[in-house]
Amino acid sequence: MNGIQILLICGVAIISLYYILRLRNAFIDLLLLLVFSGLAVFFILSPELSNKLANKLGVGRGADLLFYICILFFLFITLKLFSHIRRLEKTITDLVRQQAKEEAKSLYQDAKEKKN
Repeated sequence: MNGIQILLICGVAIISLYYILRLRNAFIDLLLLLVFSGLAVFFILSPELSNKLANKLGVGRGADLLFYICILFFLFITLKLFSHIRRLEKTITDLVRQQAKEEAKSLYQDAKEKKN
């Protein structure tokens, strides 16, 4: 197994674990953003190091390594957005249920008052 395969499998495992646990900690999100941004600036300023790192991991070019890392990053973002949409759907459902109960209760009370 090449180094890149281990790296990508670990990345997928970490992203999956993050999604399963649904950590909603803004600090962790900020930390991940800073790490990815820092790595991007580092590899932009020294592209020859990305080639060396890629060769050590079993990838032909540094650009390919960065492409693989971007795939993991976009998978992470997609799962975060999916999780956020699910949370919003749950919130909307709860609000609609609560409003329906309140409306039903007020209609029942109005009907009861008219009867008396």
